[in-house]
Amino acid sequence: MKFLNRRASAVAAVVLSATLGLTACGSTTDTSSDSSSSSDGDISVTFLPKNLGNPYFETSDAGGQKAVEEFGGTYSEVGPDTATPDGQVSFIQTAAQQGTSALVLSANDPTALCDSLNQASDAGVKIVTFDSDVDTDCRDIYVNQATAEGIAKVQVDMIADQIGDSGQIAILSAAANATNQNAWIELMKKDLKADHPNIDLVDVVYGDDDDQTSFDKTAALLQTYPDLKGIVSPTTVGIAAAARYVSTSSYKGKVAVTGLGTPNQMREYVKDGTVTEFALWNPEELGYLAAYAAKALVDGTITGAEGDTFTAGDLGDYTVGADGTVLLGDPYKFNADNIDDFDF
Repeated sequence: MKFLNRRASAVAAVVLSATLGLTACGSTTDTSSDSSSSSDGDISVTFLPKNLGNPYFETSDAGGQKAVEEFGGTYSEVGPDTATPDGQVSFIQTAAQQGTSALVLSANDPTALCDSLNQASDAGVKIVTFDSDVDTDCRDIYVNQATAEGIAKVQVDMIADQIGDSGQIAILSAAANATNQNAWIELMKKDLKADHPNIDLVDVVYGDDDDQTSFDKTAALLQTYPDLKGIVSPTTVGIAAAARYVSTSSYKGKVAVTGLGTPNQMREYVKDGTVTEFALWNPEELGYLAAYAAKALVDGTITGAEGDTFTAGDLGDYTVGADGTVLLGDPYKFNADNIDDFDF
């Protein structure tokens, strides 16, 4: 997968979701490498995505693994098979029991994980969230892919452009309690109301970041709303499932599909005309940045306080903002003109 230069150009600007040996209900991957720094070699970083088998998190966690190997730490990935908060709790507890230096997770709920995260923190584990946050007092740092306002706006702008700024649309989200999805949706609703009065958001449905469920929800939306002109899916699983359904149906060319997806998932649907444009950041860079934030916390370079600075390998220098947030960058739009420039 190709790393983009964070500062080079608009195309290369930072662009748009474990188990074990740790417990018996998932899978785990461990890698380690030697380093000239013995302190770096002592750092173990466990990535806990919303769920395993999700292409988005496979990409982001690969970025995390790359970073951990660069600084000579030990990497592992653990997680549930389905994206539920209950499914993540046992992995948080086990990581703490095993003494991992840092836990990097994308949360399935903003509050339900706090008890287990606080227990892990009390045990000395540094807590980094990425992609989807928890309450600020339950973690040290949140690595945000882009501002919620920016993510919401780019999706509204795309669907408005694709349907002529008029008509019915629906949103196909991930889990009903997903922190990031819900924040984006609320901002999208405000944006639509303020600036796009002729667009009618008729429904918000949830595919639970499951391919088949998202596919079925797409079918149901199109049957329930025969005048639907567009579907916005702010989740990589959902947009791919929606595009797959529309691509082989009579709705192709009549119902726009957009949202957040990866180029490799969406390439065929862009090339066959099902999807005009979609957006994302680079999830590999997101995981890479999160791993370096974890290292900086473990090293004591930062504490998560506003104004703290650290270096994230090839991505360069970052500053911690308000509420312990580190911002990767702005969303990037993919279309037929540029999609072949990317491989992730």
